Amino acid sequence: MPTLYGALSYPEWYQRFVNTHLRIYKDRGWFGDGIAHSEFVSGVGTNFVGLAVAAAYQLGLRDYDVNLAYQAVRKNELGWENRLKGSGKMDTKVFLKLGYVPQVENGSNYVSDTTGSSFSASHTLEYSFSAFAAAQMARGLGNTADYKMFMNYSNGWRKLLNPANKLIQPKTEIGEFIKDFDPYQAWRGFQEGNAKQYTYYVPHNPAALIGALGNGQFNETLDGIFNDAQKNGFGGGKSIDAFAGINAVYNHGNQPSLHISWLFNFSRQPWLTQKWTRMICDQFYGTEPIHGYGYGQDEDQGQLGSWYVLASLGLFDVKGFTDLRPIVEFGSPAFEKARISLGDKKVLVIETKNNSKENVYVQSLTFNGRKIQNCWLYRDELMKGGKLVFTMGNEPNRSWGTSVPPPSAQ
Repeated sequence: MPTLYGALSYPEWYQRFVNTHLRIYKDRGWFGDGIAHSEFVSGVGTNFVGLAVAAAYQLGLRDYDVNLAYQAVRKNELGWENRLKGSGKMDTKVFLKLGYVPQVENGSNYVSDTTGSSFSASHTLEYSFSAFAAAQMARGLGNTADYKMFMNYSNGWRKLLNPANKLIQPKTEIGEFIKDFDPYQAWRGFQEGNAKQYTYYVPHNPAALIGALGNGQFNETLDGIFNDAQKNGFGGGKSIDAFAGINAVYNHGNQPSLHISWLFNFSRQPWLTQKWTRMICDQFYGTEPIHGYGYGQDEDQGQLGSWYVLASLGLFDVKGFTDLRPIVEFGSPAFEKARISLGDKKVLVIETKNNSKENVYVQSLTFNGRKIQNCWLYRDELMKGGKLVFTMGNEPNRSWGTSVPPPSAQ
């Protein structure tokens, strides 16, 4: 999320981020999972630096050695021999072999190595997403062979989707779903989350996920999840605990769930994205001391705060600008007027008409006087600057934004 916001308003700082990590790659031979004083330190065991670099390339931020950048992105996805522990992805070898990471059970000790991981399912999902980002960069560079290879790896999530329960479920090395499976259980196959939350972690291809879960049931099921989650403040209840909510059906207090409310745009019911993003902004966040960014929050370098900034402006992208031609999704702006400096001396003004706590639904939208019928716009169009005008109401306009959903797999 910080890169999403930075890509709009601070592209020069995003580019510095890329150059910093390319410097680390040149010095150490790998991207770092966790970096402190230019040294590799403990991270979360995965590594999305390559994804962020690939996104920068798609955004046209290329003031660096592009060939070196792709080499680093590629190695981050495929490299496993002599991989430094601080670079994460220690289970890359087996992911490349099987197309998913198998579950390793080791009591209370968490493991990630060439045989698999204790967080096998969440690693598989994250590696699928980062493979998609690498695929799009390869495609942009005209490397068709790598594009096809990485797109194949980006489908790793399909191998863990259990058709019997329609949930992502960890598998063993021999391809069997694990026994005694509890979809609410965190830390077994899922890092800082559970199957109920992580099943929706296919941000790079929402249309395929929606189809796999059932086009007719997706919206009803997901809307029910948010109705249930609202009872606990969209987290783990009203307690201050960085990991509260990881056993819940939805947890806005941590990264794995933050894109989920935007998936209704892809399932042709954008009014539910408008409703739930606004409800989360109003009810999860706050300024009083006990509330802070929200009950059960894990802020992590500005992640939750950045989500609020974007959602309150009515802007987002579940793919983190990794598409070949990135888009911006529209939600429900919270302000009557906002002015965004786009970083190249252009300005984007977002205005709303008839906005209120009750009027959360988009009735119509114009961009520089032109009617916008979709719930999304290509980012390069938005970056030209001008004025977005949302007209709001207290009932959904079920005919707006539904005919052409955002592009899914590019």
